[in-house]
Amino acid sequence: MSTHIVIVDHRNDWKPSFPGVILVTAKDYIEQSEFLKLKDIKIINLCRSYRYLSEGYYCSLLAEARRHKILPTVRTMTDLATKSTYTPNIEDLDELIQKSLSKNAQPSTQLDINIFFGHTEHRDLQELARQLFDTFRCPLMKVEFKRNGKWHLTAIKPTYLNNLTPAQEDFFITAFSSHVVKRWQEPKTKSVPRYDLAILHNPQDKMPPSTNRTLQKFIKVGKSLDIAVELIEKKDYSKLGEYDALFIRETTAIDHHTYRFAKKAESEGLIVIDDPDSIVRCTNKVYLAELLTANKIPTPKTMIAHKGNIKTTEKELGYPIVLKIPDGSFSRGVHKADNAQQLEEISTKLFKESDLLLAQEFVPTQFDWRIGVLNKNVIFACQYFMSKKHWQIVKHAPTGGIVAQGAYNAVHVRDVPEAVIKAATNAARLIGDGLYGVDIKETPKGVYLIEVNDNPNIDMGCEDGVLGEELYKTILLEFIRRIEQRGNKSGGST
Repeated sequence: MSTHIVIVDHRNDWKPSFPGVILVTAKDYIEQSEFLKLKDIKIINLCRSYRYLSEGYYCSLLAEARRHKILPTVRTMTDLATKSTYTPNIEDLDELIQKSLSKNAQPSTQLDINIFFGHTEHRDLQELARQLFDTFRCPLMKVEFKRNGKWHLTAIKPTYLNNLTPAQEDFFITAFSSHVVKRWQEPKTKSVPRYDLAILHNPQDKMPPSTNRTLQKFIKVGKSLDIAVELIEKKDYSKLGEYDALFIRETTAIDHHTYRFAKKAESEGLIVIDDPDSIVRCTNKVYLAELLTANKIPTPKTMIAHKGNIKTTEKELGYPIVLKIPDGSFSRGVHKADNAQQLEEISTKLFKESDLLLAQEFVPTQFDWRIGVLNKNVIFACQYFMSKKHWQIVKHAPTGGIVAQGAYNAVHVRDVPEAVIKAATNAARLIGDGLYGVDIKETPKGVYLIEVNDNPNIDMGCEDGVLGEELYKTILLEFIRRIEQRGNKSGGST
């Protein structure tokens, strides 16, 4: 069962009127070896200083080394130490700052607010306070704003327990109690889950890898497996250290926050699917083409095209020719040229986005196989049919919107042709041991591997059409297995 601990420099920093907690001094936490052995610990560091190499700093540093969940992290301390470091993190909040502070009737050109565990006494600034706390997970902080034409956030400074006024102490009690109930413990009538899994998603994504209904299914199944599943968004980047694992359910790209989330999660010791290497290997079709060719996995005849050789593709491949930008997804950035004029028009347009393109022979089929592979094992199989009177599964309008989408049919793995399964698993092994969707065309001449996708679609009524709830259990049990394996490797058990 998880336990939360409050660390202070001196025991009398925690007033008798404050809520009852397990209280530990910084000196004891640093020096006593018993804390090294504890597992499932959640710590709130309320030392008198977070200065570099101070005892408060070392408490958070050691907590991270001991795999205790800590607030604030060393990264938060470092970010708040220098304005130039934290300024880029608040750029996305500018619109909310202007909107929130415009409601504030302050005649002055300066405003300071205290934010305790994401709460502020300024009710009209509560949403801004919450988002600032989500960005900088510092328990107590003072945020300074100045108005010069528009409002600017000029400083974020940690506030320390021993400096609170009596009025601030009353608000601290309220904010602390609310935070602990929400984030650090479950009601006494419920058991505390063994692990915490964050699912990164984008509610505004028009074509997400998993719909909100499906994500709610992961949450429900997680409860049955004693794992707390929580949905997070781009703004929750600084909260990653609070979780045991990260599951990315948002369309990934290299120059994108999904990749940064994967890198941060990996660096902080979280189990992450899909991992940064898988994202790099899967999102670029040029890399995939070279990888598959080098390992003699059958694919449609393929050329890596550039401006100097684009015209030779018609001789090598014949028409129709399929042209792809390296990092397209969901049939976006994929075009078919039926003649030389179309080849010229399409390639000219695509070369404005990428110096290299992938050119492939056109292999028409009624459907593509999508084989789901997790940790090198097949977990689902599905047929994706082409859109009516179209050569792709998803038909896009010139503006980028979806015009039509083909039907789908989940198939039991045992009923999938052996050659399809073999090609899928061989290709997935080249990428890693994450979760992949392998696309394959089955033709009278044999099977052809089209691509390996990280972050494949998993949706209720489609990919789970055969296994149902068991598909979600399979994925979550793999997270549990990896978390526990990581614990064993670090010298303890969870």
